[in-house]
Amino acid sequence: MNALQFAKTGDLAALHYLNVPKPTPAQGEVLIQVKAAGLNPSDVKNVLGRFPYTTLPRIPGRDFAGIVVEGPQALIGQEVWGTGKEPGFFRDGSHAEYLTLPAKGVALKPKALSFAQAASLGVPFTTAWDALERSLVTADTRLLVIGANGAVGSAALALAKIRDAHVLGAVRRPEHVKALNDQGFNAIQLDTPEDLAASVNAVFTGGADVIFDTTGFWLPAAVTALAPFGRIAIIAAPADGHVHLPALALYRKGGSVVGINSLLYGTEACAGMLDQFGRFFDEGLLPLPTGLFESPLSEGLARYEEVNKGSGNKVVLLP
Repeated sequence: MNALQFAKTGDLAALHYLNVPKPTPAQGEVLIQVKAAGLNPSDVKNVLGRFPYTTLPRIPGRDFAGIVVEGPQALIGQEVWGTGKEPGFFRDGSHAEYLTLPAKGVALKPKALSFAQAASLGVPFTTAWDALERSLVTADTRLLVIGANGAVGSAALALAKIRDAHVLGAVRRPEHVKALNDQGFNAIQLDTPEDLAASVNAVFTGGADVIFDTTGFWLPAAVTALAPFGRIAIIAAPADGHVHLPALALYRKGGSVVGINSLLYGTEACAGMLDQFGRFFDEGLLPLPTGLFESPLSEGLARYEEVNKGSGNKVVLLP
């Protein structure tokens, strides 16, 4: 089968498009014919060596959608999707024509989603779902999403709307504010950290109950915009991993910081999340993904380079 594979890390030149043996599923596993596979920034960082626990040689790729061709009889022929911490890191991933996974590590794909659409959602939506769950976003929660125009941020807005939370998006550019307004969301434009609290209080008097910072740069300012007993969820940090946290202000508000890491969840746990929110696509409660950049797997090396350079396209590789 054709696949992307790397045998060393540190440089994207280590990634090659090769013909490798088709995998054989073990007992309790399924063989999936991959119809589409998402390309996430973490896949690129994996080849660059940012995840020292990755075992080599390795086929990268976390997110996928495809058809089960071998495994338990009840699953053969089923259209499935999935993601998790193992593919691309501890076992071969989805940037290939075929993929093996535990049978419990796949979820039935929503019928409303095409293979490409489903493959684009795994990491962003499970990350957003986990952030909302663990920061206790429920009906009437006042939620601020910083970086609301990104893949994870926009997923958080959509999922929080279903929970009947009061949602506010924060973005850098005026055209992004307009785009969120056109989608029916309140939005503010990010300026300086010192201005964040005033901007948030103009919408949420007394501050936001939950602030989800998807950028890694607004944690100190988020403390000033937080309501009493509020929660700040984070999924990123500055390059050196450190930030100056105003601890006095945080504990005086009774606030807490919640770290969100999608790589803590295996495929089985992620399949459970996909089952929980996947039905919302079929029920018409979640918008279908648009603007995907679909690319042949054979051109995957170029797509990796583009994502590494900061391309904002949501890339889906088609084997």
